[in-house]
Amino acid sequence: MFTNSFRHAVCAGLLCVAPCLARADAIEDFYKGKTLSIITSTGAGGAYDLTARTLGRYLPKYLPGAPTVVVQNMPGAGHVRATNYMFAQAAKDGTVIATVSNGIPLYQVIDGKGARFDARKFNWLGSTGISNLLTVAWASSGVKSFEDAYRREIITGGTGAGSGTTMYPTVMNSVLGTKFKVVLGYTSSQEVDLAMERGEVAARSGASYGGWLAEHPDWIRGGKIVVLTQTGGVREADLPNVPLMQELGKTDEQNQLLKLISSPVAVGRPFLTAPEVPPERVAALRRAFDAVMKDEAFIAEAKKLELDLKPATGDQVRAIVEDSVGAPPDMIAKARAALEAAGGAAN
Repeated sequence: MFTNSFRHAVCAGLLCVAPCLARADAIEDFYKGKTLSIITSTGAGGAYDLTARTLGRYLPKYLPGAPTVVVQNMPGAGHVRATNYMFAQAAKDGTVIATVSNGIPLYQVIDGKGARFDARKFNWLGSTGISNLLTVAWASSGVKSFEDAYRREIITGGTGAGSGTTMYPTVMNSVLGTKFKVVLGYTSSQEVDLAMERGEVAARSGASYGGWLAEHPDWIRGGKIVVLTQTGGVREADLPNVPLMQELGKTDEQNQLLKLISSPVAVGRPFLTAPEVPPERVAALRRAFDAVMKDEAFIAEAKKLELDLKPATGDQVRAIVEDSVGAPPDMIAKARAALEAAGGAAN
């Protein structure tokens, strides 16, 4: 026979479990038979679009109710069109999520033209991530370390104003006093790579570490290039002795400024849903996103497609966004000046 105390314990446990089951059933009932739209702020093709479509194939596996997933491209206004849509027009019931440029939070405070959103109010679901961006020199150029950039002119190839190939060396010149000389006229980053290999330029910036491991694995592992600095939130595990750009300042203010300018890379390739979506659905979407990031089949497919995969949770993305948008006004003004010298913001 069961004692009364045992019966009371069992009943108490069931009472605790029942609300959780009810919430799970409510999420499943809501999503069953529905369509979940993923908006991407880019056109068809490219890393953001490919990431969204790959994620969309796995998300129903982990979202109760297994909704049908469709991807809709909404390019325009430098990613602002899709971001505005998600803030003001998208359904606020958890049936529409989006991936937008990681530069959107910084754009909001640095430029803000046409922006009708507050990035802090989005429900950030997580990020598939992106490898740090590197500034490198061709080994035979004679550049041995970042310190050489203070002592001598280093010719680096650029594809245009606002590109990482141009923006990062120009920002470092402006903030740190380095002597990178950007030579424009190259139409693609691949052309800059070839120019560096031919000896036309000594260096280049804005290359994804993960991308280079896929395209030029012998350059890094074979010692053909010298990695001078990396741009991102934390150092790559494979490059523990290469400083982040935001660590190179001579003052705390310089490092904070460079951290703000680096913030888009730290955001990676983020996913969000609209403000005011019910918290329990936001939680379900976050759990599903996190589960996909650990799915072995998804990881294998992402690797096959050469997609950078360095996941971050919704809370991690939200913290970076709040730091960027909430930066002190004087720091924002200085970042704006540095980016204007480079030809544009990171968006």
